[in-house]
Amino acid sequence: MSRTAAIAGASGLVGSLCLKLLLEDESYERVVAVSRRAIAVSHPKLKQEILDLGELGAQPACECDAAFCALGTTIRTAGSQAAFRRVDHDFVQAFARWTHAGGAQSFALVSSVGANAASGNFYLRTKGEAEESVKQEGFRDTHLFRPSLLVGDRGERRFGESVAAALMLPLQFALIGRLRRYRPTAALDVARAMVAASSAPNPGVHVYEYPDIVRLSR
Repeated sequence: MSRTAAIAGASGLVGSLCLKLLLEDESYERVVAVSRRAIAVSHPKLKQEILDLGELGAQPACECDAAFCALGTTIRTAGSQAAFRRVDHDFVQAFARWTHAGGAQSFALVSSVGANAASGNFYLRTKGEAEESVKQEGFRDTHLFRPSLLVGDRGERRFGESVAAALMLPLQFALIGRLRRYRPTAALDVARAMVAASSAPNPGVHVYEYPDIVRLSR
């Protein structure tokens, strides 16, 4: 049975890889990519919706079967905590509502290790609140991916992440037991895991950290 997928954040590191996998997946007949500007990708299955994600509530619902959200920025890039929250929470919430209203049964979200709506850390609290917003929509299947440091070619320089990667990659195998979830995660593994998790009905809320992401990606 052919299906339709919707994706937000397809110009980013994980999102661009997820989009490529969805376009290659024969179980999806159509892929709708939502963004503020056109993505430099052309494919017969791809439909690009150039929209302000803050205004999705005023748009007709996106008819789809599965939704994939890889929206995310940094406070430095956004310019303020308020602008960061607008992308990492408000836009995520709007995309979840928009796709759920269009019939989506499955929603996969790229979050962060340590995400917690009750956290004292602004970043982790925002990620946790975004997760809660998605859960409240009532999708049949909700998939929350919580990678640690993402590894891959972003096409943009993030100095803090570059330094963290240089420090963590050589030490990653020392992170064992519960610390395994803090191992750097390949962006491609996250994208593969998102598509795999959404490939068949799996009712409930599912949280994936490093070990789960690697397992699913294989």
